[in-house]
Amino acid sequence: MIKLALNATSLLSPLTGIGQYTRNLALELMKLGEVDLDFFYSSGWSKNLYTSPSHTKSNLVSKIKPFIPFAYELRRFWHRYNFSTYANDHTFNIYHEPNYLLMPFNGPSVVTIHDLSWLNYPEMHPTARVRALNAYFPRSLQTATLIITDSEFIKQEVVRTFSINPSRIEAIPLGVEETFSPKTDTETKATLQQYGLRHNSYFLTVGTIEPRKNLQLALTAYQALPSSLRKHYPLVIVGMKGWHTHKLQHAMNSLVNSGEIRLLGYIPRHDLAMITAGATTLVYPSVYEGFGLPPLEAMACAVPPIVSDASSLPEVVAGGGIKISPSNADALSIAMQQLAEDLPYQKKLGVQALARAQELTWQQCAKHTYHLYQRAISLY
Repeated sequence: MIKLALNATSLLSPLTGIGQYTRNLALELMKLGEVDLDFFYSSGWSKNLYTSPSHTKSNLVSKIKPFIPFAYELRRFWHRYNFSTYANDHTFNIYHEPNYLLMPFNGPSVVTIHDLSWLNYPEMHPTARVRALNAYFPRSLQTATLIITDSEFIKQEVVRTFSINPSRIEAIPLGVEETFSPKTDTETKATLQQYGLRHNSYFLTVGTIEPRKNLQLALTAYQALPSSLRKHYPLVIVGMKGWHTHKLQHAMNSLVNSGEIRLLGYIPRHDLAMITAGATTLVYPSVYEGFGLPPLEAMACAVPPIVSDASSLPEVVAGGGIKISPSNADALSIAMQQLAEDLPYQKKLGVQALARAQELTWQQCAKHTYHLYQRAISLY
């Protein structure tokens, strides 16, 4: 039995992508029956995995943080103190940090690196976080016994950027939640009606609205479709507004007003699963992803994604979708039209998508991670 210290601070709401990773990994590790987990939550420890949004970060901290100089650094110091004081007084076999920066620990450790977007796109992250990562991330890589990345692409990027021995890094793909599964029009009808949508009659894109998601290409490709097709197939955009969206917002205004583009913002996970399952295709021409969960979620619903042939997306999607250049709007438009008009082709590709998704599960992620723990312990 491995006694594991897991930093679960990312589970405190609002839940981010790293929080999703931490929660699903922890749930599957507990099912293995080979790991005894202790969870660290910001200022304390628990044997319980928080899976409810009722466990939130302090409202007081959130309110006063903007008025405190060096608030990020102070919070980081407090977290490190609370973590190491307890962890080093207990007999943990290993410590797993799922969020880039290791805390002090006298023993073998594993750190998960999801991407290097803060290096490539620093303007899309809070300044304090970028400053902290620039200052402490290299040391985290040096200190870790072993390193996990979400994809082979990120592994190679870390090796190139930081001159890390590739034998210290293992790419372990993520999984997909069971709520993302194929659904009939009867199953999706109630949810889709709430958003004014019809099953298999819309294009979907999911993710924060920011430059690296390449939504401008999706918009250009959509506008190139015949007006008769756009009339019956709106482009549905799910995700919060990010950085530098003014130009894109201006370009979308007329199509939003005509109803051809639907901006849904953030929606509950249950609704997202239904809307994903009801889509004709997921349009995801992102120029940079550490993994790309939305395409995997679409494939798990037997919905073929159209993704860019950049970063990690080709290895995640494999034969389960269509890959286009992130600068080729014509190719994207052609792929969208083909999936909307050629139902046998759409169905065939959907079968391939589902088969690919079934190869990437949280259970497999947990098993690979457990074996990595064993290896890290043996190396220390």
